[in-house]
Amino acid sequence: MSAWGAFIGLLISIFLIIRKTSPVYSLILGALVGGLLGGVSLSGTVSLMISGVNDVTPVIVRILTAGVLSGILVKTGAAASISNTIIHKLGERHVYLALAFATMLLTAIGVFIDVAVITVAPIALTIGRKLAVPRGSFLLMMIGGGKCGNIISPNPNTIIAAENFHADLYSVMYANLIPALVGLLFTVYIIGRFLPKREGVALNEEIESRGENLPSFAASMVAPVVTIALLSLRPLFQLSIDPMIALPVGGIAGIVAMRKWSLMTESLTYGLRKMSDVSILLVGTGTIAGVIKASSIKDVLLEVLSHTNMGEILLAPVSGVLMSAATASTTAGATVASSSFADIILAAGISGVWGAAMINAGATVLDHLPHGSFFHATGGVADISIRDRLKLIPYETLIGGVLTAGSVAAYLLVR
Repeated sequence: MSAWGAFIGLLISIFLIIRKTSPVYSLILGALVGGLLGGVSLSGTVSLMISGVNDVTPVIVRILTAGVLSGILVKTGAAASISNTIIHKLGERHVYLALAFATMLLTAIGVFIDVAVITVAPIALTIGRKLAVPRGSFLLMMIGGGKCGNIISPNPNTIIAAENFHADLYSVMYANLIPALVGLLFTVYIIGRFLPKREGVALNEEIESRGENLPSFAASMVAPVVTIALLSLRPLFQLSIDPMIALPVGGIAGIVAMRKWSLMTESLTYGLRKMSDVSILLVGTGTIAGVIKASSIKDVLLEVLSHTNMGEILLAPVSGVLMSAATASTTAGATVASSSFADIILAAGISGVWGAAMINAGATVLDHLPHGSFFHATGGVADISIRDRLKLIPYETLIGGVLTAGSVAAYLLVR
């Protein structure tokens, strides 16, 4: 199948998404047009699209069950309790580190990055008013920390990449641990130096508490600790616990420890709603991934990269970068990239764990572009203008670039 057909189909999807058309329908239409322009018959194109959806079906099931953990962390107040504790312990002197680390930890334990930012934002805005720091500066710290946490989390992007490479989820999460920590330090101590420090006049007010009925920090950490412990049994003791089991069991253990059984239904409803949105998006990404996988676009990309010294190694991160730019989504970018390029990356001798890890890191580089929901959700929660939100894009891209470079460097060190 022609690479140009798949490429034009992808461009059509991007154009429609930018024009505020439903991302799912945009991707489905782009896949259909791409297949037809690529020289495949109508029935053949539909078969490719359905095949792509079939490939992501196991991932969708795992993501839906992950909603148990995510919903419980958010609705019981565990996520808020964890972020409050970190921010108050580190204090105003290390406020950038506190905000970035709190958002990183929330994302790393399974909270969606946009939900993590929304969770931390109220206390961040209160601190911002007290210290007269621009809201954009605090928002960038939260986004940077969230990106660092996203590459080591049991979130949909990591689950998808691990599944498509037939790799152990815990191992994929662990592979990017050092790059994530380097990215955190880069966000706080390098990027933070270039951000404006003062805006207006500081207000003499106390930092507000986010609620008196939040669970304790220790109880709040039970869910993520149990989840990580279950996922770690396979690499440590060759005892395989599928994420479809580990994530909801961790969530249930957490709600038992917090004694908030009355919130179980609300938590499950919230988690299912969040994961359903992702799952529906995956149907659209699966259709275009099926078309891209059948095309020669991966051969063209490999040919371009072959002129560098690390062409085959760069295929994983570069595909993650390009697909995240096309979809403005870490999840969709990781899905299309891993579905389309996993076979050729594995054939190049790169292990499934590192192929998934590098694609996952690459998908954070341009997932914040304006044609995606993350751009608008994070700007809205910080109450900043579109113009000011656009100013953060170069910094966000740089943070994602550091995470990707760190993932590649880590692979080169251990291979």
